[in-house]
Amino acid sequence: MSNSFNTLQFPNNRSGLKPGWFIGVGAVLVVLGLLAAFDAVATTLASMVLLGVLLIIGGVAQVVQSFAHRGLPLPNQWLSGLVGGLYILGGLLLIEEPATGSVFITAILAGCLIFAGISRAFWAAGHRTAGGWSLLAVSGIFTLLIGILLYMTLPWSGLWLIGTLIAIELLMAGISAILFGISLRNRA
Repeated sequence: MSNSFNTLQFPNNRSGLKPGWFIGVGAVLVVLGLLAAFDAVATTLASMVLLGVLLIIGGVAQVVQSFAHRGLPLPNQWLSGLVGGLYILGGLLLIEEPATGSVFITAILAGCLIFAGISRAFWAAGHRTAGGWSLLAVSGIFTLLIGILLYMTLPWSGLWLIGTLIAIELLMAGISAILFGISLRNRA
């Protein structure tokens, strides 16, 4: 029986991909992930400041764009400029109070998880005749519990959650890049 993934593999690395680059970039990402995991609170706060800077840049672009179109009706220009101003205000608030911003974003995430968990559990209960409904219900209950735990541990969960998620992402990306590079090297 043939492997369905054979079309995705590169025979003898004729693709031009350089294994050493994947391994090197992966190693850098793993180091960054470990640093982020070492101080998840600092990572969270730094990410909030960066998000604030990005919001300010986006807000300035929105304001400039709103007044660059002279043919638009004046209320549309002002509404677009107001949206840009709100982006700038939100960015300034995140830079001024990154801890409060991270708590607010975590509270929104907790609410979304609670809603998703309840929705998934009720949807599964309504489809009990389908196979696998119980696993879907357990998944919904698990998501609901995670949302409730995040909400119950606010504001502390807001200080470490985002940094921890960033650390996990960096570690996973780094490990997968290293493994991909090793796989390319072994095929060569």
